[in-house]
Amino acid sequence: MATHAMQVPAQLTISPRLAKNIRRNVKERVIELILMLAALTAVATTFAIVGVLLYESIGFFKNVSIVEFFTDTEWTPLFEDAHYGILPLVSGTLTTSAIALAVAVPIGTVAAIFLSEFASHNTRETIKPILELLVGVPTVVFGYFALFFVTPILQSIYPDLPSFNMLSAGIVMGIMIIPYIASLSEDAMRAVPMSMREGSYAMGATRFQTAIKVVTPAAVSGIVAAYILAISRAVGETMVVAIAAGQQPNLSFNPLESAATITAFIVQVAMGDLPHGSIGYQSIFAAGLVLMMMTLAFNIIGHWIRKKYREHY
Repeated sequence: MATHAMQVPAQLTISPRLAKNIRRNVKERVIELILMLAALTAVATTFAIVGVLLYESIGFFKNVSIVEFFTDTEWTPLFEDAHYGILPLVSGTLTTSAIALAVAVPIGTVAAIFLSEFASHNTRETIKPILELLVGVPTVVFGYFALFFVTPILQSIYPDLPSFNMLSAGIVMGIMIIPYIASLSEDAMRAVPMSMREGSYAMGATRFQTAIKVVTPAAVSGIVAAYILAISRAVGETMVVAIAAGQQPNLSFNPLESAATITAFIVQVAMGDLPHGSIGYQSIFAAGLVLMMMTLAFNIIGHWIRKKYREHY
């Protein structure tokens, strides 16, 4: 029987360059996995929050009619004669937010136009950080600023103005969210290509005309995004309205009156000793669900506007 010599394959060797590429690919895969886990953590947190709101709200609506919740004009869940109409809290939230936007939108937009188109480099680098310092001020400080500084000034104009009112709270909220609008809008305007400005100047337009009729429309998607962020910030503000606007639910859109907002009520109940699982305790989750839906609606509207007017370069 013929014998066959066994052939032993030569040992495979990997070149240093190939080994380096393999190590680099492994590192990239690990980094991608970490980034994906970070993104999934944010998504999972969002779903967890929504799940908690829905779970507790379902328990609330088993005892309270949805029709009553959205039509009753009284909100007294902590009283013996309990009423669960969310409209007073919604009216307070919308009124203070509208006042805040009336203050922040024009001032923030004008500030963004100035910083982007008219301010020198040194001026911009000085004013913008100072403006953004407002973001770092605790909201409770803004609340007492509204109560002890802005309200007395307004009372000198409106002598019958109560100590707790939606006007002073809304004004201070507007001051508080100016940096959001000014900074994001200025970034959007700075992203507009210089060629568009030069083309406008070549057509004989002034600097002001270029800023208003060329740069601002071109950056409208970014500006709208800043507005939506400011709206969400105003609707979700807690301490300013809890301190300066009052905590008595009142179905009124008159800014000269006191009222409670959704967030102020949540703070009020969260500081109490209501037993877990009671209707009063579950009411804060129903109110939080309404607040979340309001914020979601504003974000959907903003996304639609950005998509419709997105600049094409």
